[in-house]
Amino acid sequence: MRKMDNEQGKDNESSDRKRFSFRINLFFFSSFIIFTVIIVRLAILQFVEGPQLKQQEASDVTKNVPLAPIRGTIYDATGQNRLAYSIPVQSLYITLSKNYSDSMEKLRSNDKKLLPELENMAQRLANRFAQYGDKNEPKMTAEQILDAMDRNYQRFNGFTPRLIKTNLSQEEVAYFMQHKSEFPGVDVVEETVRHYDPDTVAVQTVGYIKSYKSARESLPKYREIQESMSEEKDPGLIYMDNESVGFDGLEFQYQELLRGKNGYKTVPIDPRNMPEGVDSITPPQKGDNIYSTINKEIQVKTENAIMDQLRWLHTHAVSGSTHPYAKTGFAVAMEVDTGNVVAMASMPDYDANYWQTGTISSEKYKEIEHVYQNGTIRNVGSGQPGQHPDSTVLLGSTVKPLSVLIGLEEGLFTTNTYYQDTGAAYFGRNNSSRVRNASGHVYGIMDPASAIRHSSNVFMVDMVGKRLYNKYINNASEDQGVNVWDRYMKEFGLGVSTGVDLPGEFRGWREYTKKTESALSKLAYASFGQQGKYTPMQLAQYAAMIANKGKRMEPHLVSQIKDANGNVVQTIKPKVLNEVNFPDAYWNEVIRGMSTDVSAFNGFPYDFARKTGTSQQSVGGKLKDNGVFIAFAPRQNPKLAVAVVIPEGGFGAWSAGPVARKIFDAYDEVYGLDGVPKKKLEIQLLMMECKTVKVKMIRGLVRIE
Repeated sequence: MRKMDNEQGKDNESSDRKRFSFRINLFFFSSFIIFTVIIVRLAILQFVEGPQLKQQEASDVTKNVPLAPIRGTIYDATGQNRLAYSIPVQSLYITLSKNYSDSMEKLRSNDKKLLPELENMAQRLANRFAQYGDKNEPKMTAEQILDAMDRNYQRFNGFTPRLIKTNLSQEEVAYFMQHKSEFPGVDVVEETVRHYDPDTVAVQTVGYIKSYKSARESLPKYREIQESMSEEKDPGLIYMDNESVGFDGLEFQYQELLRGKNGYKTVPIDPRNMPEGVDSITPPQKGDNIYSTINKEIQVKTENAIMDQLRWLHTHAVSGSTHPYAKTGFAVAMEVDTGNVVAMASMPDYDANYWQTGTISSEKYKEIEHVYQNGTIRNVGSGQPGQHPDSTVLLGSTVKPLSVLIGLEEGLFTTNTYYQDTGAAYFGRNNSSRVRNASGHVYGIMDPASAIRHSSNVFMVDMVGKRLYNKYINNASEDQGVNVWDRYMKEFGLGVSTGVDLPGEFRGWREYTKKTESALSKLAYASFGQQGKYTPMQLAQYAAMIANKGKRMEPHLVSQIKDANGNVVQTIKPKVLNEVNFPDAYWNEVIRGMSTDVSAFNGFPYDFARKTGTSQQSVGGKLKDNGVFIAFAPRQNPKLAVAVVIPEGGFGAWSAGPVARKIFDAYDEVYGLDGVPKKKLEIQLLMMECKTVKVKMIRGLVRIE
């Protein structure tokens, strides 16, 4: 019995040991699992979630305060002349170290006679500005300084530095750097101020700047930037309200490249949103530099040519009268093969430095409100709406080369067709409408080229307008002929965007699309230039397209973009927007006809193709004669196409032609219409002459000896 009990005890002890061993193993296994989970979790925190949590923690106790970016430079085609550039200046900022608002001042101030702390500093700053500042500048008052400090936080957060004064004198910079401890929160910061060429070179093309806050109120582009900034992760791309941004011209078109990236100051803040501790600074990155196709020398001569011609028209009678209302002039010079715009003048112009701080006074704006927009690509008036033509005028006779091309391509006549010009063309029901040639001229028998040379209105009406209408009259739509005309206009860049790299381009008025008259009437008047108003830029592109026989080149004003270190970021290459394939015989016939006599080109050393135009339109119930002129040179292997418009200038040959001549001469001097720059040639000849004289002098001395 006892033996059985011993055996039973041994079995129980063995069972207890097994249970204990199981529990120990379970404990160690559970501990292993728990520690494994903890280690994995720690690894995730350290390597995966750590940076994100660290950034989140930093954002709770620090703020990134942007520092203004350094804007890139806009150069002319030579790379030597700066059309727009930024100059460093020293500015004084203050960061409020505590709450100085009116409510807090009332709690802190027990002595009403004691000036509050911030007002005391404002007065001391005003005193130092008066003592060390530029004596020729208005002195800042303590009240103005207090307003700039924005102590009630109406414009800025507590940690945001407030601009007190810019363009500090050297004496002011030295003083505040030496006495920094006496002005808590005051910093001297280097910034830039935008400057423009004082010779006012292509100012409407270069454009101007405004503050970002003002720009986003007017331009959708900056409103979109503002809406997306909440998701922007890079502090360098955050825009500031007082930052200067491009508002027009190249400044706007290439804003992102010119801007670069702003720097930022990382400011530790306390729970009250006030700065504390030491801040770190990430410096701004300078924007890219833009190299324009505009050549300063050609541009300035173009601008002067327009202004000289306007003065001449005011004092010299043409066809029996002066033209005192010719107040504006516009010109575009575009290379035929590259699309480079070497000159783009909208005159009169103005000093773009009015905008250099991003704002402009009401007095200055009143001075320039009718001249600051680019009339070569927009419909710009002279300041008296309804009284004088805008910059976009009717084509007049400059459309006739294209009109003849359409007639040839549509099979309305051939290059060997002859037409009897009787001085008048009739159309409409019972021939109730009549069109005559200028001054009632009767030209007799002519071929298509002669019709262009003599600028025959009646040829265009009878041979193009009426025949194009009759060709498509049996189609379902009476306007089919108009649609065909419209297609050709657009193929030659008239009524569509030219593709020029400038904002706000106007596409022109396609008046033949209106429903106010019959299709026959539209085509008849359109055939000699009375149904479409287009910009000088469109005219220049159209002239270049005739010159290169069918390639519509994209005009551009920038050839190259480089970074701050001189590395090429982008090179703009010639681009063909579309091409029309007409037989060479058609192009040759039209170009042969572009030979109207223009006295301003007497003595011009190149054979060149040209078409004058007198665009007559009704403005304010009165007929106005606008001078229009297109040309390209040389006739063979053309290099440059030019378009000039002088609203109310009278006949194009007399008003616009002389401007075009001076543009061609300027281009020939700088680049050479035959590929040889005449200025360099003159210098070489002069050097050779000097060498010859020197040799003669030496020989003479030898003889004397």
